[in-house]
Amino acid sequence: MSDLAGKHVLVTGGAGFIGSAIASRLLERGAEVTVADLKPSEDPRVESVVGDLREAANVTAAVQPGMHAVLHLAALTSVLKSVDAPTDFHTTNVDATAALLERARSVGVPSFVAASTNAVVGDVGRERITEDLPLRPLTPYGATKAAAEMLMSAYSACYDMACCPLRLSNVYGPGMGLKDSMVPRLMRAALTDTTVQIYGDGQQVRDFVHVSDVTDAFLLAMSAGWSGPTIIGAGESFSVLELLEFARRVTGSELPAHHVAAKPGEMPAVLVDPARAQSLGWKAEVSIRDGLETAWTFFRDLHAADATGAGG
Repeated sequence: MSDLAGKHVLVTGGAGFIGSAIASRLLERGAEVTVADLKPSEDPRVESVVGDLREAANVTAAVQPGMHAVLHLAALTSVLKSVDAPTDFHTTNVDATAALLERARSVGVPSFVAASTNAVVGDVGRERITEDLPLRPLTPYGATKAAAEMLMSAYSACYDMACCPLRLSNVYGPGMGLKDSMVPRLMRAALTDTTVQIYGDGQQVRDFVHVSDVTDAFLLAMSAGWSGPTIIGAGESFSVLELLEFARRVTGSELPAHHVAAKPGEMPAVLVDPARAQSLGWKAEVSIRDGLETAWTFFRDLHAADATGAGG
C-alpha cells in the first residue's frame, strides 16, 4: 500500500466528487498530495492551493518542481450551461489546461492525466464509441474537451510527456452529494418519497461507471505512463427506465416517475467500448447493482447526518 511513497501528485479539482476520491486513494498508497480547487480540501492530510486555475499565480503554486504527476479534473462540466456561456468554458477548460501543461513541462513533471468525455465525438447514434472515431463535438463543452485533448497530444509528441485524457462515461457513487445527475436525483427522491422526473420517454441509454473504478483508472494511467485518449466505462449501457428499476430494488422505494419534455440536444444513446483500457490492465469491477448500493448508503448516511444537525 506504500508503492507511491515519496511521490508528490497534484490533483486539480481535488475537493470535488471524483478528485477527492482520487486524493484519498493516493494518500492510502503513500503519496504526498496537493489539491488545487476553488475550495480547500476537507482532508487535513493534503496541501490545498485555493483559487482559480485561470490565474497564473495559482497554476505556479499548484504545479511544483519534483512532482510525479498532474491529475487534472478541474473543469466546468455542464453541457447545457456551456451553450449559454461558451467563453467561460473555453477559459476554464482550455486555457487553464494549456497553462497547467506548460507549467508541468517547464518544471519537468513527466505525467499528465486528465478527465475528458465521450462528448468529444458528438452523436454517433447507437454506434459503439471507440477512441478511433473522429472528434465532432456538438456543444461548447465537448469542443473544449476536444481542444484539451489536442493540447495533450501535442505535449506528448513534442516534449516526451505521458499525457492521457481519460474519456469518462457517467461516473456515480459515494460523494455525489452536490451533483444533480440521474443517480443522485433517484437517491434523493427515495429518501424524501418524492416523484422522479424522467426526461422524454426514458429510453435513452447511458454507460455508468463507479467512482472507485475511475479512481483505479487514474492511478493506473499515471503509474503505467499511459498516453493518448482512453475510454473509461463499464462497457454496458442501461436506459433511464432500467436505472429507475434498479434504484427501486436497491432503495426499497416506489419511486413514482413523471415524464417531462426531453432536454434539447440530449443524445439518445451512449455506448462505449473500453477495450483499450482493458488491454492496458484496467477493467470496471463494480456492477451497477453493487454501485447503486454504495450510493444509497452514502445518501442515506448524509440525510441522517443532515437531520441530526438540523435537530441539534
